Amino acid sequence: MPNGLSFNRLSERPGGTVTICFEGQPVTAQDGDTVAAALLAAGYAVTRTTPVHGVPRGPFCMMGVCFDCLLEIDGRANRQGCMVRVTEGLQVRRMAGARSASIGEADA
Repeated sequence: MPNGLSFNRLSERPGGTVTICFEGQPVTAQDGDTVAAALLAAGYAVTRTTPVHGVPRGPFCMMGVCFDCLLEIDGRANRQGCMVRVTEGLQVRRMAGARSASIGEADA
């Protein structure tokens, strides 16, 4: 459920919308949004919790430096939401605590 976060876009871009799924809930995003921007615009500020104390974290820098927006995107953990563009039907989940890194064929 959105937390009432006040995140306003500077302007609307021409183009369509896409629907992604965040924690089982549909989220409408503008085509071209990053996952982090789409979640913030929808009122979702928390994307993960820290491994040691479970402190909530969310998008901060929006340019791939801070790693606070880590998410599980289409079954792949540790993805930076600010660096991934939305696509229709994208499945997104919060990260909870520590995750192990695995290298698959798509990552090699």
